[in-house]
Amino acid sequence: MNIMYYLYILKCADGTLYTGITVDLARRVEEHNFSKLGAKYTKSRRPVELLFSKSFRTRSTATKEEARIKKLSREDKLEIIKKRLFSEDKKDSY
Repeated sequence: MNIMYYLYILKCADGTLYTGITVDLARRVEEHNFSKLGAKYTKSRRPVELLFSKSFRTRSTATKEEARIKKLSREDKLEIIKKRLFSEDKKDSY
């Protein structure tokens, strides 16, 4: 069984963005919203909404991409999200 790693970006209730990685995306979003296991940053900014995710085959690759995205400005992160949504919409239309 191959484990996939997911990079994700959440939108918090206060409008800020949070980036992380996980092996179980649904569980992790649930933890951010309802559990003590959610990140300290998101606990006071609930509810959170998943805006973006991308899968990786290795933890190393996911971690490197997470570090790269965390260094980006808010505007750059929103552009990545926008491009992903646009590309998914195009795929669905064919």
